[in-house]
Amino acid sequence: MASTNNQAKVVLHWLNSSRAQRVLWLMTELNVPHEIKVYHREKTAFAPQELAKIHPLGKSPVVTVTPPPSSTGVQAEPIVLAESGFISEYICEHWGRNSPLVPKKWKDGQEGTVGGETAAWMRYQYLMYYAEGSLMPFLVFYLVTSNLKSPQVPFFVRPITGAIANKINSVFIMPNVRKNLELIEMYLNTPPEAGDGTGYLCGDHLTAADIMLSYPLFAVRERAAEFVIDGASVRSKFPKTFGYLDRLEKEPGYIKSVEAIEAIDGKFKLLPESQ
Repeated sequence: MASTNNQAKVVLHWLNSSRAQRVLWLMTELNVPHEIKVYHREKTAFAPQELAKIHPLGKSPVVTVTPPPSSTGVQAEPIVLAESGFISEYICEHWGRNSPLVPKKWKDGQEGTVGGETAAWMRYQYLMYYAEGSLMPFLVFYLVTSNLKSPQVPFFVRPITGAIANKINSVFIMPNVRKNLELIEMYLNTPPEAGDGTGYLCGDHLTAADIMLSYPLFAVRERAAEFVIDGASVRSKFPKTFGYLDRLEKEPGYIKSVEAIEAIDGKFKLLPESQ
């Protein structure tokens, strides 16, 4: 299985300052043979039109996987994968089945039964969807409200749009950011199964769920000085979470993925300037 998979041609369509970096990190951890095609944001901060030729939404990450030729020599069409969660699950299914990046799914003797899943796998599976479905939208909302206070808004209406943005932030965005960070802090304090509880979200070692959560949580850290809860910055209120982020940034696979981009593109910045 592994040798056949390694004959597939995997291309990551990587956009600067985007979620594509966590896909590269995942493939680096799993030693997935791959190529990187680099794209750069336009002055508007949007992705270039070339990406729409790969996937209709024109966003990154996008991964194309061309299976190896069949035994009769017939070459299959490339498979186009979009959305970080789907890409990550596909990669883990084909290159990570025996990797610690994916927790063991079944308790011994309970394979295929309702409730037979391990606690680590249940948390892992939830977080793979949670990253984009629950946490990231509030950070996007915050980015939008921040633009209402930026120089892009005419100065004579900026006091009005700024007041509206501050109200939205205080009554909607920040309470939800707080709830999400409380969840992350709780998970870091309560490993799902026996372990030292000092490591990661699904136990005492890195999983693909940690890699999925890295982008939105690094975005929170980038805005930490602006995210104030009960008069204190989020960094002081959620020390375990911020310590965890510092550890993630020192993961060998993460460092290697950054170095790969620096070698190709000359520089690396995880988040767009506006974030």
